[in-house]
Amino acid sequence: MPSKTKYQSFKQLALIEVEDVDYRIRCRQGASERLIMAIHGGGIEPGTTEIAEATAGDRHGFYSFSGLKKSGNFALHITSRRFDEPQGLAIAKNATTILSIHGCGDSDSIVLMGGRNTLLKDKIRKSLEKAGFQVKNSVRFPGLSPMNICNRCRSGAGVQLEISHGLRSRMFEGLLRSQRNKTTGVFHQFVDALKQVIHCQSF
Repeated sequence: MPSKTKYQSFKQLALIEVEDVDYRIRCRQGASERLIMAIHGGGIEPGTTEIAEATAGDRHGFYSFSGLKKSGNFALHITSRRFDEPQGLAIAKNATTILSIHGCGDSDSIVLMGGRNTLLKDKIRKSLEKAGFQVKNSVRFPGLSPMNICNRCRSGAGVQLEISHGLRSRMFEGLLRSQRNKTTGVFHQFVDALKQVIHCQSF
């Protein structure tokens, strides 16, 4: 995955890229005040939108910024600390806590955890591990900045999950756009493990 991003803000991106041609924004409130986000969805970090939407269901808020390009979607990657798309900021501000779903390039099947909500992180870790997934605290992506989108909720503390390429590739028939509508048992095990925590009232 490229190490440098093309745009430092959504304002810069929107001057060049065309909505519903190069990228798509989907946003909806849920019955709860919890929010599941995928700010690098579609072709940027493939599979993250699908995981976020399935986890949110019709119970929690959902937000996705997805790359639609045939190639070169990483150009649409705005870092978590710089992500400032207005609809995303607005729905984040109204949430009590946020679970932000990302993808990293690791070939191993692993989930790297970050964010400031230590209680929620602990519960998610235990649920994922119980379901058979390997989880580690992230050194590369700690998600501790108050400017990180996962922490831009009312509590100031959310959770960031970096799901490896190796694990995401096991969740779908493949990571191409045409393949991601065919999910596997691994996908459902992962989403169910997240739902068991997100649906809980004790955090």
